[in-house]
Amino acid sequence: MRTENVMYFTEKEEEFANLLIEIGTKRNVAKVLVFLANTPEATSRAIERGTDLRQPEVSIAMRYLIEQNWISSRESKAESKGRPVKIYELAKPIHEIMDSIEKEKKKEANNQLALVQKLRDYIR
Repeated sequence: MRTENVMYFTEKEEEFANLLIEIGTKRNVAKVLVFLANTPEATSRAIERGTDLRQPEVSIAMRYLIEQNWISSRESKAESKGRPVKIYELAKPIHEIMDSIEKEKKKEANNQLALVQKLRDYIR
């Protein structure tokens, strides 16, 4: 039997994930992003354990993060005869990812303000 270290969120990492969720990031995406920000690379199984998410939840979050070009993956030969294991890591430093999130949130806020202004124009 092999042993495996399982990483869990610290209080600070929980707070980081919760802040991402509060600004509109999906819960699963936030948890996976925080987990990968604090480890050089991880298998999906390690991510499942460390974030306390189920496999389908991790897969959906990974798909989104890959679409954003925030993470990359590679395959590693499995220790047994099974399927190759995917290993994930951040494709960009976390501060660049945060810059992308900030830019998107500013764009959303400006769109909302433009709609409010349009509403004001109707009532004049």
